[in-house]
Amino acid sequence: MNIAIIGTGGVGGYFGGKLALAGNNVTFLARGRHLEALLSKGLFVKSILGDFHVSNVKATDNIAAIPPVDLVIIAVKAWQVKEVAHSLKPVIRDNTVVLPLQNGVLAADELLEVFGPKPVIGGLCRILSKIESPGVIHHQGVEPIIIFGELNNEKTDRVQKIKELFNTAGINSKIAIDIYAELWKKYIAICVSGLLAVTRSNYGIVRELPETRAMMHDLMFEIYMISKMKGIIIPPDFVERSMAFIDSFPPDSTSSLTRDVWEGKPSEIEYQNGTVVKMGEELGIDTPVNRFIYNCILPLERKARAR
Repeated sequence: MNIAIIGTGGVGGYFGGKLALAGNNVTFLARGRHLEALLSKGLFVKSILGDFHVSNVKATDNIAAIPPVDLVIIAVKAWQVKEVAHSLKPVIRDNTVVLPLQNGVLAADELLEVFGPKPVIGGLCRILSKIESPGVIHHQGVEPIIIFGELNNEKTDRVQKIKELFNTAGINSKIAIDIYAELWKKYIAICVSGLLAVTRSNYGIVRELPETRAMMHDLMFEIYMISKMKGIIIPPDFVERSMAFIDSFPPDSTSSLTRDVWEGKPSEIEYQNGTVVKMGEELGIDTPVNRFIYNCILPLERKARAR
């Protein structure tokens, strides 16, 4: 299959690497020293499940140089989706499928605004990974999985073909019964990233200290209450299950938003805790923990974007 990986960070690098290793025609969008390393040395993935190397990598920093493809996996930051979508129009054919793997719950809707309903499906992934150095991806925690499906939850031929593609590449995946419920389940947990950023702590510290553990629980419960108001079907014990899931993370692990805030880079704060605050205001639901986190990070975010 002809595949474009738009964004070769921890997510795009890992899953794109697996797809390329399986013999698919994969083109990676990357930039700077990372791109140079991919072209000269290939893609190295260090993983808790076993390291691997992809040689003769096809990569570019120019979307216009990507030939039309069957599948586009969008793995850029959430705030980059709108911009990159417009640039991708020449890559999209009648039968191309566009699969976003962003954090948050807005990516599919933003893509629909650009492409219309035909090419876009819903998706998310679970993995703790990052760029360790140019050309090197480090998968440090969580068994990787991609969950995806049609936005109307139909079990179409094209999602079945993508499932077969992932199976052949050794990628754990699941066709969602309810894709919006799955997106919200991840959203509830991923917004803890902002708490890590504010406390300048990893998952191990935040989950072990009683005071911050309580904040983590309340943060997720606020999002769960919003999901209920929006008609999303999520089990009532899901916050407790999310707490248990976070307890399984390597103690020293963090998230991409956390690291971006610490490093003074633009982050996904508007698409994570910021969106929680806005939805809460629209629905009349108080979100004090998410509001505190969002307000604390907002000055840093504006400073990072001003650069």
